[in-house]
Amino acid sequence: MTFDRTGWTAEIPALFPTLAKLDPDQAAHFANAGRRVNVPRGTVLFRAGDRCHTFLMVLDGAVRVQMASETGREIVLYRVGRGETCIVTTSCLLTDKPYSAEAVAETDIDAVALAAGPFHDLVARSAAFRDFVFASFGNRLTGMMMLIEEVAFGRVDLRLARFLADRRDATGGLDITHQALAVELGTAREVVSRQLKEFERRGFVSLSRGRIQVLDPAALQDLAEER
Repeated sequence: MTFDRTGWTAEIPALFPTLAKLDPDQAAHFANAGRRVNVPRGTVLFRAGDRCHTFLMVLDGAVRVQMASETGREIVLYRVGRGETCIVTTSCLLTDKPYSAEAVAETDIDAVALAAGPFHDLVARSAAFRDFVFASFGNRLTGMMMLIEEVAFGRVDLRLARFLADRRDATGGLDITHQALAVELGTAREVVSRQLKEFERRGFVSLSRGRIQVLDPAALQDLAEER
């Protein structure tokens, strides 16, 4: 992880418009305290049980936030992309509690890091910064509630169909294992494998080792929209 001197760049108000409302003193405080961060792909940004010391604002790239149970089951909670922040990090900073999840850089990350002290100073002093933090927190919380609803009550076949239709690459497929799909959907690998075999039988996909080729994206999309 490498750092540059200042965290305030022209990208900040462009990607985080609420921060354009910071008064000059608050903007200067942010600029002096923030640090530009470059994180290589594959870096573990935090693990469950770690203390939180930094508020991260992603300028480019994607961070995957996931959770594992004591039995080893995993689920992807969400991804933090360009112009976004991490709800788990915000929660830990506001409550002074350790992380309950893990975050991994899925790509090279370009971000601004704000240490806990300046973060709390700005939350206390700046209405604009508070609005930014809590609006980001609220938007991500809505997504988390939708995930809980899907995992608890949603049909795996619909969720799998939506994932395959939305995440296929330029050649119409995905390089992903059945286990990785199970983590994405919060279910067991056997359930995913069984459902993929059914999709293959119906002509929606073709399966090979580590690769799922989408043959009928329209059919998958129609299935995903069922209620």
